[in-house]
Amino acid sequence: MSDEHAPLATTMPEGLKALMSRADAKDKTPPPVEKWNPQFCGDLDIRIARDGTWYYLGSPIGRQPLVKLFASVLRKDEDGKHYLVTPVEKIGITVDDAPLLAVEMAEGGEGDEQQLTLRTNLGDLVPVGTEHPLRFEKEPDSGGLKPYVLVRGRIEALFTRALMYQLAELIVERTGPNGPEMGVWSGGQFYPIDPELLR
Repeated sequence: MSDEHAPLATTMPEGLKALMSRADAKDKTPPPVEKWNPQFCGDLDIRIARDGTWYYLGSPIGRQPLVKLFASVLRKDEDGKHYLVTPVEKIGITVDDAPLLAVEMAEGGEGDEQQLTLRTNLGDLVPVGTEHPLRFEKEPDSGGLKPYVLVRGRIEALFTRALMYQLAELIVERTGPNGPEMGVWSGGQFYPIDPELLR
């Protein structure tokens, strides 16, 4: 573990301390968190803000390798809550919205052959399609559209505002099973937007 991680590690549960020792390791193979089933050990004062910043005890975690390491053991369970999961611990954290942000989008093809590929703020490359679908919600404050993409497990990335405007330019109309509908094509799938969200 590097010296700069040491103050943070002194107050962490044992499983996370062991994980932090890998922060600078070259092996970045994602751990199989979906297969681990440790006991719940309570909540930890870690919060992921809506802008993607990670906080511990109210202070931002400035080390990107450490944030990526924690994100690699992040899991969202059926109860809708987010946890950091190691082989020996399951620790609850707070997520203000989605734990990841979609910050960049590449477009290829046109119409129903269009393929969108997203990059998250932590470097995940996500081809939008069957395994990584889009969904849309309404922004409570502004009434605007909030797109999300499924990254892994139940972990989602929220589109940044700038990327949402880029996506909005790709919204098209098609005739669906229940008549005309607006949405976005990617990976051979059409992702319709609930008409209520467009009002």
